[in-house]
Amino acid sequence: MVSETWDSATDVLVVGSGAGGQTAAITAADQGAQVVVIEKSDLYGGTSAMSGGAIWIPVSSQARAAGAQDSPEEAFQYIRALAAPNVPDSLIRAYVQQAPAMLDWVEAHTEARFMSVPYTDYHAELPGGKPGWRTHMPVEIDGRVLGDDVQILRPASKAASLFGRINWTLMEAHYMLNRPAGWIKVFLKILWRYYGDVAQRLRTPRDRFLTLGNALVGRLRISLNQRKVPIWLSTRLVSLVTENGRVTGAVVERGGKTLRIQARKGVVLAAGGFERNAQMRQQYLPGSPDPTNTGAHPYNTGDAIRIGQEAGAAVRNLGSAWWAPVFKVPGEESARLCTYERALPGCIIVNQKGVRFHNEAASYHISAQEMVKAGSASAWAVFDMRYRSNYPMGPVIPKFPDWILPRAVRSILLKARSLEELAPKMGVPADALRQTVETFNAGAAQGKDPQFGRGDAAYDRYYGDPKVQPNPNLAPIVRAPFYAFPIYSGDIGTNGGLVIDEHARVLDGGGQPIGGLYATGNCTASVMGGSYPGAGSTLGPAMTFGWIAGQHVAAAGG
Repeated sequence: MVSETWDSATDVLVVGSGAGGQTAAITAADQGAQVVVIEKSDLYGGTSAMSGGAIWIPVSSQARAAGAQDSPEEAFQYIRALAAPNVPDSLIRAYVQQAPAMLDWVEAHTEARFMSVPYTDYHAELPGGKPGWRTHMPVEIDGRVLGDDVQILRPASKAASLFGRINWTLMEAHYMLNRPAGWIKVFLKILWRYYGDVAQRLRTPRDRFLTLGNALVGRLRISLNQRKVPIWLSTRLVSLVTENGRVTGAVVERGGKTLRIQARKGVVLAAGGFERNAQMRQQYLPGSPDPTNTGAHPYNTGDAIRIGQEAGAAVRNLGSAWWAPVFKVPGEESARLCTYERALPGCIIVNQKGVRFHNEAASYHISAQEMVKAGSASAWAVFDMRYRSNYPMGPVIPKFPDWILPRAVRSILLKARSLEELAPKMGVPADALRQTVETFNAGAAQGKDPQFGRGDAAYDRYYGDPKVQPNPNLAPIVRAPFYAFPIYSGDIGTNGGLVIDEHARVLDGGGQPIGGLYATGNCTASVMGGSYPGAGSTLGPAMTFGWIAGQHVAAAGG
């Protein structure tokens, strides 16, 4: 029976419907707890649904089955070398030990399925780094099994889909990128799969074949539905209710009404970071203050962090983010992550002085950090007609003539017959741009980058063109016309926030757990501590600590 002081009651209240929140909800439900998930927006899935859907899991059963050699000691060594010093060893060890167990449990008890893939760690050259198999990709799924829920699943990012609307797998994307023998057959298969869904095409351009982050979130949603765990959409967390130092519920806003929800065992915060909060970005991310420079969920305004602090929670590393260079197309809600374009041969990135300032093929995290360090909130990707004909530059699709590109894309794509003509359009010194390209070309012709070592690291080569030798990341920029496309220092989410322990309990300023309060995902201070070890370093910890939180809150209630 609901108390007079509560409008509704449940055992566990989960705030946020991304991969971390859904994993916590499923786990708690399987421990016998009554669970309700609330979601601020009118679509479920959050940034997880928009993402590539990868999870970074060391020492997994899938990797061992593929013959990969790994150990908890190596994984700890690798993360420890990269993470900020203020990340406790205990948190890193908890992740390394519990992540493979989480993955086994999820595959055994939910509809989620993963494949370990030979995707290299971002810093594989470091002790404990690996050339592949720690990244796990979700298995695609026919969204029709979700019924009407497929229509309210947050769509994939335009950067993670073909033509900004057609879902594809990681392998299909690689075929389209490198175009080996048989790529046309793969391309036609993708188109047939999409346009062959006639009933859906008559209804909406939304793709029902779910891949990447959509596949992950969709599979978890099926698992929630099987347990009859509801997701309340358009429900905003307003505050936490505390009694005698313990969180016992929350105040939410739903349908224009303010409701008090009792959480008998506890509340799990999984509501994302603060990347859309201009004031918080200005305060904590002064090198990238613009909230439009993110590819993340448009509703991530730091609510869980702020409300957690009001309840006494400590915070850590608020100046940290999952950095990424991004493209900003006029009229689009979110920026597009620039993942592989920088690594392909025949392009460079220059600052407003017309000068290169880093290894463009480095991980997106490092690339955007270098932009911030160089004071280049915006820069230019410069390439020639050879690159334009063979490779994409964000929404600039190869093989398609310039005139057929969307008007919004054409409005920001610069083109000129010479570098001297291109430079004033970019607003950079022509002599500096010419010298930069000549210096780059001299090395590229020999397969070398004496300035920044582009192509030396395993991660650089992962996104290079293997048909180009001796260095798959380098080719001279010589063939007119020449192009420039704007690129910005951005992110795919912030990752500093509430401090948690190895049980995913939120800690106060004295390092003590706040009873009944748990957290996971980007509203927490990441176990990776300002680093980005490999693809899936966001969702891997989100799901792992969500799994840990679900077990602990259901069993002990804080």
